[in-house]
Amino acid sequence: MFENPDAAARCAMLKKVRTIAVVGLSPNAARPSYGVAKAMQDYGFRVIPVHPAAQEILGEKVYPTLADIPHPVDLVDVFRSAEFIDGVVDECLALGLKAIWIQEGIVNEAAAARAQAGGMMVVMDRCVYRDYRDYCR
Repeated sequence: MFENPDAAARCAMLKKVRTIAVVGLSPNAARPSYGVAKAMQDYGFRVIPVHPAAQEILGEKVYPTLADIPHPVDLVDVFRSAEFIDGVVDECLALGLKAIWIQEGIVNEAAAARAQAGGMMVVMDRCVYRDYRDYCR
């Protein structure tokens, strides 16, 4: 059964992160993905939106896929339903990305295990904003 890294490990990882690709970042300010991404941006992280249809969100150019992002990404934060996590993990592993954060309320044990087996740090069913705010500042 999947277990998240402890608070100290999550915080240590977040302290190394500068760029967060947010898969499923909505352009709608009322959506949780927007609020979390905006808060992380306000903390000084660069947020790179990944969305197939938008052009710009939170003042950043939007990319349709992780593979389209032309610069390094330290963390992939996912706001997609559990059935889409497998595809996101596949893309992360193909790109050699090192960390994935699957947001609170989203659980896909098999995908998380596959990401871990591929060498990624995996956090699942937790809010990156709340963890950063509560444990890392």
